[in-house]
Amino acid sequence: MKVAIVTGATRGIGRQIAIDLAQEGYNVVINYNSNEAKALEVKALCDEFNEAIIVKGNVSEANECQAIIDAAMQKFGRINLLVNNAGITLDNLVLRMTEEDFQKVVQTNLNGTFYMCKYASKIMFKQKSGKIINMASVIGEVGNIGQANYSASKGGVIAMSKSFAKEFASRGITVNCIAPGYIQTDMTNVLSDEIKAEIAKQIPLKRLGEPKDISNAVCFLASDKASYITGQVINVCGGMVI
Repeated sequence: MKVAIVTGATRGIGRQIAIDLAQEGYNVVINYNSNEAKALEVKALCDEFNEAIIVKGNVSEANECQAIIDAAMQKFGRINLLVNNAGITLDNLVLRMTEEDFQKVVQTNLNGTFYMCKYASKIMFKQKSGKIINMASVIGEVGNIGQANYSASKGGVIAMSKSFAKEFASRGITVNCIAPGYIQTDMTNVLSDEIKAEIAKQIPLKRLGEPKDISNAVCFLASDKASYITGQVINVCGGMVI
């Protein structure tokens, strides 16, 4: 039995990852923060392949992260894979960005990843095995206008993951990042067709990515084919960052 936790799994990239991992043979813990109906939809799709449960929890709160881990252990008794996908954006130019909006993004994207890795690693240490995949972003590597908070949080995820990879390797645990570029999700659907067309022109492959493109990378890193890969950042961005 293989067990995966996917945070922020009710839509977009997280939804696709949860479904694909179920198809790959994982029992899936579907984390959501607010939309139970969407979580149940994902559960039904995962249940077609393997067993899935939904667990409510805001990853920006340490105690709720611990509760997600506890629910996974109570149901399945082990954790083979953690995918830290939950994240938010609150974009604005720095002179207009409030301290609260900076903290909210860092608290969810960076602190939330820390909490989940910390609590999951305790289980994985005892198992002497496990895989952690943290969702970063190409914006965490190159920055972006109006996204100082988001780029700082995702850059922090990359640096933190490399430290975890060094700390956890002796226990047989790998830690890697995936850095998506522009992907067709709710975050990009708010953009006009004209803006999306301009973005596509700047991408060597001349298109925005799909959630499946990210999920394919997750499934690879989760597989035995990636057993000798740790501390790495895989850019899935159509060549946007070369």
